[in-house]
Amino acid sequence: MTKFSRKRLLVTAAPLVAAGPLARVAFADAEHSATHEGHDHAHAALGHAAMIGADVPSIERSAAIDALLTPPPALPHRPGRVREYELVARDVDLEVAQGVTYPAWTYNGTAPGPVIRATEDDLLRVRFVNGGGHPHTIHFHGIHPATMDGVFEIVQPGGSFTYEFPARPWGMHLYHCHATPLKKHIHKGLYGAFIIDPPKPRKPAQELVMVMNAFDTDGDGENNFYAVNGPAFYYARHPIRVSRSQTVRIYLANLTEFDLINSFHLHGDFFRYYHTGRDELVEYTDTVVLAQGERGILEIDFANTGHFMFHAHQSEFAELGWMGFFEVVD
Repeated sequence: MTKFSRKRLLVTAAPLVAAGPLARVAFADAEHSATHEGHDHAHAALGHAAMIGADVPSIERSAAIDALLTPPPALPHRPGRVREYELVARDVDLEVAQGVTYPAWTYNGTAPGPVIRATEDDLLRVRFVNGGGHPHTIHFHGIHPATMDGVFEIVQPGGSFTYEFPARPWGMHLYHCHATPLKKHIHKGLYGAFIIDPPKPRKPAQELVMVMNAFDTDGDGENNFYAVNGPAFYYARHPIRVSRSQTVRIYLANLTEFDLINSFHLHGDFFRYYHTGRDELVEYTDTVVLAQGERGILEIDFANTGHFMFHAHQSEFAELGWMGFFEVVD
């Protein structure tokens, strides 16, 4: 296949992406690229409004991707309870956009990896098995002993290590590999969401997890595709159904490599944003900007039914895959 760049994707694919498979557009011959005038005209004719449903160039519905959206249930506060998980590093070819595969390094076969959840004062026990071809670790954000930090405990291929520590502080956190070169281990897919619930339970809500990520598919140090929870445009092809009668709570984290910031913008409504998932600092807005490693919780009480877009408010990121829709129903 012809090598393609992020710039080429933006010039060629963005205005046409709703009209056919992304792979065919991305690898189109340069002479078929639109002129600036044609680009603007096509973008106005199709635009983001056309990017919804079965014609969107994303992958078919995936049970593995769908599982990343819904976290395990919260459990009541019970100090000392053991919460056990197993993460296995695997080298997997992932379809990150329609017809485009990427040689990823993953936890349990997906990028991001599975959601890890505990309640503050639980004893968290995570067994890590390195089934990949490179040395890896797991570094958890939060408070824990130095011997459980995932910096010195390098696990060689075929090896294993068990992380064990009390879960604290409560809030929205994340985990990722901390082997060097760090940027490669993160952008290849070794990251995930880590939720620690407060001792006093949060109010009931429809809970979702969104990990903002991206993929550099041609190895030039710039991302070619952007997404949440994996494949580009996934939630535009498969909108997320939510209820207007129930608060929607989103656990949001940014693990995008190579770009200084990423963002989340909601159309048609506002949300309460809790920085790092804590109650001390709350913002009422429709857009948040996160550096790599930043995270928080969004709570939305939708005022209206219908399809409402969410996307990065860097337009380039949205046109390269980081966009989707909520289908709000009564």
